[in-house]
Amino acid sequence: MSDDDEAGGGSEPERITLEPEEARVVGALAEKSLATPENYPLSLNGLVTACNQSTNREPVVAYDEATVERALEGLREKQLARRIKAAGQRVVKHRHVLDETLRLNRRELALVTLLLLRGPQTPGELKTRSGRLATFDTLADVEAALRALAEPTRGFVGELGRRPGQKENRWGERLTAGAADGAAGVAGVAPAPEPTVGVPSTPTVGVSSQPRPERAFTPSPATPRPIPVRNPATGALIRELEVDDDATVATKVRRARAAQAGWAARSFDDRAVVLLDFVDRLEAAIDDCAATTTSEMGKPITQARNEIRAVRERVEFFVEHVPRIAAARTVTTAPELEESITYDPAGVVAHVSAWNYPYFVGLNSIVPALLAGNAVIYKPSELASLTGLRITDVLHASGVPVDVMQAAVGAGPTGAAVVESNVDVVCFTGSYATGRRVAAAAAERLARAQLELGGKDPAYVCDDVDIARTATAVAEGVFYNAGQSCCAIERVYVHERIFDAFVDAFVAETRGYVPGDPTDPATTLGPLARAEQPALLAAQVADAVARGARVVADGGSVDGAGNFFAPVVLVDVDHSMTVMREESFGPVIGIQRVASDSEAARLAADTEYGLTAAIFTDDRERADHFLAGMDSGTVYWNCSDRTTARLPWAGRGHSGLGVSLGDAGIHAFLREKARHSRPPRASST
Repeated sequence: MSDDDEAGGGSEPERITLEPEEARVVGALAEKSLATPENYPLSLNGLVTACNQSTNREPVVAYDEATVERALEGLREKQLARRIKAAGQRVVKHRHVLDETLRLNRRELALVTLLLLRGPQTPGELKTRSGRLATFDTLADVEAALRALAEPTRGFVGELGRRPGQKENRWGERLTAGAADGAAGVAGVAPAPEPTVGVPSTPTVGVSSQPRPERAFTPSPATPRPIPVRNPATGALIRELEVDDDATVATKVRRARAAQAGWAARSFDDRAVVLLDFVDRLEAAIDDCAATTTSEMGKPITQARNEIRAVRERVEFFVEHVPRIAAARTVTTAPELEESITYDPAGVVAHVSAWNYPYFVGLNSIVPALLAGNAVIYKPSELASLTGLRITDVLHASGVPVDVMQAAVGAGPTGAAVVESNVDVVCFTGSYATGRRVAAAAAERLARAQLELGGKDPAYVCDDVDIARTATAVAEGVFYNAGQSCCAIERVYVHERIFDAFVDAFVAETRGYVPGDPTDPATTLGPLARAEQPALLAAQVADAVARGARVVADGGSVDGAGNFFAPVVLVDVDHSMTVMREESFGPVIGIQRVASDSEAARLAADTEYGLTAAIFTDDRERADHFLAGMDSGTVYWNCSDRTTARLPWAGRGHSGLGVSLGDAGIHAFLREKARHSRPPRASST
């Protein structure tokens, strides 16, 4: 950020380097000036005073909590007030950073204020786009713009300044085709009207110019209600988020399509630098990011941090391998003919994500899609919306243009609107039942579908294992993340020779998984994310007991606030019981005795799902034979519940369609183009 004295007029825009929290606090003070002019006169003087502008490089005064609260009272838009208040509180918490960084001159302050007041504008965008945004030549121009913004009937369009190189004074105009311009809405805030001026009329790279017919997947409510974000450990309301409906989703998709060509036209190295910077920023904010995930979906804080730390490996894999996969290659060369393959970006990718691993599941699609030159519409789960918005903000702060990466917030109707919109690839993680509907909607539009669905993953424990070590490994595969993993072990088969000894060892391991405060680094079992899940698990246990199962570790729902469920271990189970046939997604496990490898293989294969299967044995040949018979996308020997960027991740049967991760997970976001080249013959003389 500039430390210069107050700047005068000029034709060159001044650059801004504001941290998002700084920008939000400045915006909060500006909003206050519009809401209660009797306390904060509509004047830049009041704002400059509030920022304690210094001309001799002295640190600015910190905003104490009372100052921030005064600045936030009575804001015109309640939803915006909630966003700013949360950010302002973080600034108060870390005000020593603010002391060192926030020094504004009047022109910078005017520009930042107007950008924030304008409405759907993400503060993280300021750092990367500041040199291309509007400038104001005089303080009178700024105050006139502020007054215009204060008039509700005029909205956010008017004489708000000029862009470098433009004569017009309309915010609704874009810079150039594909530029990182436009007012992409922060999820939950209605975006500005879709501009009609300056939108490129030529098709974007690799995308058909013919609009696809709209067809409703599920109608969204006429006036969608805000969705509550609750802490599953306490039941307390964290905040409410405004919801994207059919109209706002359609607007975001149009903007994504208009911006995609400009993003694809940038060099791969340019895009790679942005994504690597994203990882750096994510790691720098790991404690805050992990705390957000823990607060909204209950993942123990240590596990939340581990998930974020593992993002780097995935991003670096894609940065290394996307250029190899997307490179043009010649397959035939002859004197009179050359045959080659080139690759285009798929276009606009929709990703309807899951809550159980919000960083893994989301970024498995977002990162390769962006690196390949696509635009992304990202619908995080309603149980991890704050994490999804944080991912989006950090991507913007790293340099991904706002229109290229947009979040859509909401529950099922919002996801339906995203799936049914004019996109080219649909990525979905969720249940088989919903996945079928997503596939049907994508097929109706001839869009590519990538579906990661449910699972009922088996593990077979052979009679030659180290019982204690294997019990530890299997328990982790069952109970990590409270059993809320797509590839968690959900059925265990144990050879009869070691059955009793293994069950005793496994129950002993289970005692180490005690429901506890997910913010405590020592906690290994947090609450269930979904409020209805404890009842579903209790019903599975009751069904099993009614059919003859025996409980050897008696957990269940925990009294008090929160969605806590202590582990339950069942024996004497069989496939007549729902706990052995239907997805549990929680800390409940049935352990069945088997007499042979062939019986274990038959039972493990007795499912409509095909995500993963595991065997624990000291004999590699025995493992290879067993795993060869498993109709699963992933198989494990002496391990479970893991993924890696280096290998494809795919389900079979009711577990999904398509592939993420690995080389195939990159191909998913590219479109092949066959090229036949016949050079002209040399002229005969």
